[in-house]
Amino acid sequence: MAQEKKLVEAITSMEDDFAQWYTDVVKKAELIDYSSVRGCMILRPNGYAIWENIQKQLDAKFKETGVENVYMPMFIPESLLQKEKDHVEGFAPEVAWVTYGGGQELQERLCVRPTSETLFCDLYSNIVQSYRDLPKLYNQWCSVVRWEKTTRPFLRSMEFLWQEGHTAHATAEEAEERTKQMLNLYADFCEEVLAIPMIKGRKTDKEKFAGAEATYTIEALMHDGKALQSGTSHNFGDGFAKAFGIQYTDKDNQLKYVHQTSWGMSTRIIGAIIMVHGDNSGLVLPPRVAPTQVMVIPIAQHKEGVLDKAYELRDRLSVGFRVKVDDTDKSPGWKFSEQEMRGIPVRIEIGPKDIEANQAVVVRRDTREKIVVSLDELETKVGEILDTMQKEMLERARAHRDAHTSVATNYDEFKDAVANKPGFVKAMWCGEEACELKIKEDTTATSRCMPFEQEVLSDKCVCCGKQAKTMVYWGKAY
Repeated sequence: MAQEKKLVEAITSMEDDFAQWYTDVVKKAELIDYSSVRGCMILRPNGYAIWENIQKQLDAKFKETGVENVYMPMFIPESLLQKEKDHVEGFAPEVAWVTYGGGQELQERLCVRPTSETLFCDLYSNIVQSYRDLPKLYNQWCSVVRWEKTTRPFLRSMEFLWQEGHTAHATAEEAEERTKQMLNLYADFCEEVLAIPMIKGRKTDKEKFAGAEATYTIEALMHDGKALQSGTSHNFGDGFAKAFGIQYTDKDNQLKYVHQTSWGMSTRIIGAIIMVHGDNSGLVLPPRVAPTQVMVIPIAQHKEGVLDKAYELRDRLSVGFRVKVDDTDKSPGWKFSEQEMRGIPVRIEIGPKDIEANQAVVVRRDTREKIVVSLDELETKVGEILDTMQKEMLERARAHRDAHTSVATNYDEFKDAVANKPGFVKAMWCGEEACELKIKEDTTATSRCMPFEQEVLSDKCVCCGKQAKTMVYWGKAY
């Protein structure tokens, strides 16, 4: 018991210090470690396995929509980056440059990719000539580098893993359809697989991606009431196409510019999983993304037949689930704490008395409910428990988000909500950037998105009192 208590005490209570709780969890659950390069993280097996599951399931969904994977170079010549003015200005402060190679000073600086729009545009300008070449639906899984001043594991680091989709279309309508299609795909994935409910909407012009005509976003609410941008999808129109000369001959033999999109999700989403579902004992992983869904823990494993039975259960369950046996020589109490720290959805306790009674004790990680299950029904019951857990984790996250979403119809209400009610604040906006900037200056809250599901809360802008144009979700964010 002393060891078990010590393991849990290693985590700061989220009520006392949420930021420290988060750091403790990612370290103690062995998701990451710090590297010798400032702001660069080492993804350990427990953390990388979560990303592998995200990658595997997202990649399958992309391919169902016709997307193909490619891989682009990690270096971008400066001249190529300079072709789209707004884009290069937007990324300039975060760019890392290579100036030497093989001991020789380079004739042209190379940018370490912060994102790959320019590389894809260069490719499309060479391979798109006719309407028959369209659409181009490409995606790459890679890492990017952004020279961040302040870093935090998963949420913001100098180098991070992600996917970036880049598509080219014949018409503006096709590009807009693809932009929203991918945003909806992200939102559905987060709800169905990660058990995280999302607000879908459009970013304001101030917050949109550098060089985009429109940026759409999915926004999640963390346990501490801060928002997290969890995935974005951008409609570039024909701006990049004109900068890079991406033209095609249409069916009417006219030369036209393509319309492009870009969309991405990164390892930042692992931070969302931690902060939406975690508790003071560590991670709570949704079953559909958990690297290990079931941990079999033998009780009194030194006794004859116990380990054999544990391995037998593992082999039976491995047909339908991701299962491991903890056969280390640690105490059962320590194993329970370790399983909880790592967020493994279900543990199965099996000991001599259980074997004699042809049963096992199944324990849910999220509620800690203990269920005695006949060994004859184990596969069925484990499946039912995991499905129930997945569903209830989403319901709890949605209930938390809704309970921490306020409505403000005047500026005093708005400032009070931001200061005293952590979470989203719904309020009307006139559409003027001056009000958006004033709100950020006065409250540190930013516009998260203009949701697709609009409500008319009042006819006046919450900040200036002029005629309102749209309802916006506001909030403090990571």
